[in-house]
Amino acid sequence: MTRMSTRAVLAASAALFALPAVPAIAQEAPADETTASNEITVIARRREERLLDVPIAISALSTEALDKAGAKDLSGVQGAIPNVNIVQGRGSASSANFYIRGIGQPDALQTFDPAVGVYVDGVYLSRIQGALLNLFDVQRVEVLRGPQGTLYGKNTIGGAVNVVSKKPDLNDLRGEASITYGRFDEVTAKGYVSAPLVADKLALSVAGVYDDRDGIVTDPATGRKYNDRNNLSGRAILRAQPTDTVEVLISGDYTRQRNSLTMGQATAPLIGFDYNADFSAVTPFVIAPAATGEWDYKASSSFAGDKGQKLDHWGVSGTINVDLSDTLQLVSISAYRKLKTDFFVDIDATTAEVGDVFVGTRQHQFSQELQLKLDADKLKGVLGVYYLNEHVTSHQEAYADSYLRYVGTPLNFLRTIDDEQDTKSYAAFGQLTYDFTDAVSLTGGLRYTRETKEYFRTTTATTSSPIFPALVIKGTFTFPTNLPAPYNTLDSVTYEAWTPSATLSYKPSRNTMLYGSVSRGFKSGGFNGRVNGLGDVTQVVDGTTVVVPTFKPETVWTYEVGAKGSFLDGRVNISGAAFYSDYANFQARVGGGNTGINGGSFPVLNAGKLRIQGFEFDVNVRPADPVTLFASVGYLDADYKEFNDGRRAPAFSCNPTGAKVTCKPAFAPPLTLRAGGEYRVPLGDATLSLGGDVRFVDKHYLSVDNRPGLTEDGYLIGNLYAQVDFDKFYLRGAVRNVGNTLYKTDGQEFSSVGNIQTVYYGDPRTWNVTLGVRF
Repeated sequence: MTRMSTRAVLAASAALFALPAVPAIAQEAPADETTASNEITVIARRREERLLDVPIAISALSTEALDKAGAKDLSGVQGAIPNVNIVQGRGSASSANFYIRGIGQPDALQTFDPAVGVYVDGVYLSRIQGALLNLFDVQRVEVLRGPQGTLYGKNTIGGAVNVVSKKPDLNDLRGEASITYGRFDEVTAKGYVSAPLVADKLALSVAGVYDDRDGIVTDPATGRKYNDRNNLSGRAILRAQPTDTVEVLISGDYTRQRNSLTMGQATAPLIGFDYNADFSAVTPFVIAPAATGEWDYKASSSFAGDKGQKLDHWGVSGTINVDLSDTLQLVSISAYRKLKTDFFVDIDATTAEVGDVFVGTRQHQFSQELQLKLDADKLKGVLGVYYLNEHVTSHQEAYADSYLRYVGTPLNFLRTIDDEQDTKSYAAFGQLTYDFTDAVSLTGGLRYTRETKEYFRTTTATTSSPIFPALVIKGTFTFPTNLPAPYNTLDSVTYEAWTPSATLSYKPSRNTMLYGSVSRGFKSGGFNGRVNGLGDVTQVVDGTTVVVPTFKPETVWTYEVGAKGSFLDGRVNISGAAFYSDYANFQARVGGGNTGINGGSFPVLNAGKLRIQGFEFDVNVRPADPVTLFASVGYLDADYKEFNDGRRAPAFSCNPTGAKVTCKPAFAPPLTLRAGGEYRVPLGDATLSLGGDVRFVDKHYLSVDNRPGLTEDGYLIGNLYAQVDFDKFYLRGAVRNVGNTLYKTDGQEFSSVGNIQTVYYGDPRTWNVTLGVRF
């Protein structure tokens, strides 16, 4: 297995654009012979509209497109949409790392809010744990790029991922089922059935998925498998329509995951420290050297075989739609969700105990949203109020018996953390569109957000020696009460923000649109959930050491122009957008140094300002009925205009001289490309579909401070499938990552403890065969 050279990647990428037609499944699912692509509907603006009529940078993936892309969960959308990075979160089998246009939040800690909101049927998911949803009864996935707040219950600064489930059919029995077998003994079984219980009045749908796959990483010493899948999910939706003006939807879902460890590769030597007799000085030593050579999907852990990752995630929601008149509709969305995770994570990815942790999280949330929708002749829009009450607790243990020594003898180290956070979020929002003419419309929106967070954390670190029994060092730090005055009573903070938006759109014809927009995004501040001591909340500002126990909210102003068009009766569909974003108070967890006595700190700072600009382009072409071609391009020019780490410059500071920022924003590849197509061949009463795509992702960084080992140099991967459709049955074979390309997806940077820098890789070449039925 070899990594392609940059020159080869660029040459292959250039070859993509030599295709006679360049089109894109990311914008829309391929149209069939009876439904034009320009008739695809979305609910991005909280009402059903044609995709072409929405003046927003939005992509919509249908169920069929998701299946053919091989998407088992939301990470399968990765690469299908320009300037969108959706991958499995670091060290976890179920956390989702979302970046849109270079804006995201990879840290799974509960004190950080996601920068990209995930909504399931209008219900916001507060945590990135459990957000890597299985896609089994999904009608489509809508991805909105840019700040979203004047239409959605929870404000999100980077964008929104809107998962829309299939509604039960009130009149017809419908269903589908499939069974898949693939490489690494993959077995996936899916089922969905929708049945009317009372014609025109009451219907029920039930869906489930069982997804199991052996690990793709092997322990060469024990043969143990890591990075596996073992998921069981189900959802039931009851739909009632007692009158022509009232609809009630009650939904319940449950996800259970039982996985082995998720292992990566150490890219830097692990460094420990040997204390002298009176603990006044330390001598560094190498615990384990950095890995050499290419990743071969082999790794060893210090954890025993029974240590893995468990997740239980369930929720119930109720949606009531009431037509008050021909032009007014009232919508109520009530939801309760509960999340339980017990994760063992080998952060250092070696047999040494340096970054070995257990994280147990218990979270529940209640949300209530009310919307008043208006659909008059000239004026359309929505007014809403939103409330979220979230409670999160966690128990954490960190084991580091390999990290410290006392006069040459190993020390045992255990750190335990217990913390708790309560968040109450209130919002009022509204957006109205006025049609001056059939061609010209103006949309204005405004949102007020108020969030209050209460936080408490206790950390206890114990160091002892099996050789010197009398040597026991124990310290407890309670946040925030151990902080010096006046911060020792600061356990609650409140943030408020007004976030407006405005859009002017022009439709020269029914199937073309030009638009320009400006919007402000906001992401709440909060407490540093990694506080272990004063060093984590101590900064040097203008030469003075100060204590800053919280970090401020992030804000962004985004300016965008775009165009969409459908031509030749829907055979050619094109969309493009260019944008410019000014991003302030970027929330960064920076390295706190690795000096033994003073190391181990994890400051979270409002480190700087970003400028992000770029463009996106999608095209989908059907030159003949059997042929669909697609392509997409995403370009990002992301820079830190300011990066103040607020500390005495650590080795990898982004401004080591204090004068010039040397880093680039993480997870912001300058160029992302995708191209492919599908060819359908009649076979008597059946149809053969042959398709695939090629994806290129440019060089980008996996850590805030751009460490060399946490850098992806760019990659090119291809996917192929063949499917035979009969009247009700279908048979599909698929190969993902055809060229067996080695590529990095995420990284862990905890350099202040043992110099930990770990990288995670995407799947190698995989194949599967699926037999399915639809009725």
